[in-house]
Amino acid sequence: MIKGGPGGEGGTPGTVAEAVAVQDGLRSLVDLVGPGPSEPATVAGLDVAYAQSGDRLAAAVTVLDARTLAVVDSAVSIGRPAFDYVPGLFAFRELPALLDALDGLTVRPELLVCDGHGLAHPRRFGLACHLGVVTGLPAIGVGKTPLVGQWDPPADHRGAWSQLRDGNGPDGSDAAEIVGRVLRTRDGVKPVFVSVGHRMSLDNAVAQVLALTPRYRLPETTRTADRLCRDALAATTR
Repeated sequence: MIKGGPGGEGGTPGTVAEAVAVQDGLRSLVDLVGPGPSEPATVAGLDVAYAQSGDRLAAAVTVLDARTLAVVDSAVSIGRPAFDYVPGLFAFRELPALLDALDGLTVRPELLVCDGHGLAHPRRFGLACHLGVVTGLPAIGVGKTPLVGQWDPPADHRGAWSQLRDGNGPDGSDAAEIVGRVLRTRDGVKPVFVSVGHRMSLDNAVAQVLALTPRYRLPETTRTADRLCRDALAATTR
């Protein structure tokens, strides 16, 4: 249903050097200008669960009605990690399975919400950037823990945020740049780490995450996709 665009062809890189070269080549295609949809009708969550052995995974996509947060479509792909575990190159392990799941949808989402990072990545090209460029869809990353950067704790109330800054970018500059926001989605609860993936502004990304967290710390997109991929993986071992 959602076919890959730039970077969606050519197979999985065979070496770390090839993977880094792919990231470097695709990074220039990330759209950091487009503000993205302010009132998307549908929002997709993407997550991956791994078998305890580490040799099998389930990638799930759930599409939610952005107004009611009800699941209106979903798809799962069962497979194997497509790349070794290498810090900063995690997207290559999961991308083929996630694209298979996206292709199984019947409803095209207007926004992708990844359980991971976008610009808040050592080479400024995390999973949300990669998926956004490949699919052409607006995308954001919402991480449970940080991958890079420094920040001050945001205030304790819901909606409070602080800048996520990192001075170790791929260009070798030591100047700190804003790569995301540390966002408090629940009063007194640990924040999440929001970063732009593709065709979204940071202000809009934060607004969408708050709209998707009316009751819990994590977006409903992440919660539903997490539940689906875990259930799918468990079903393969019964």
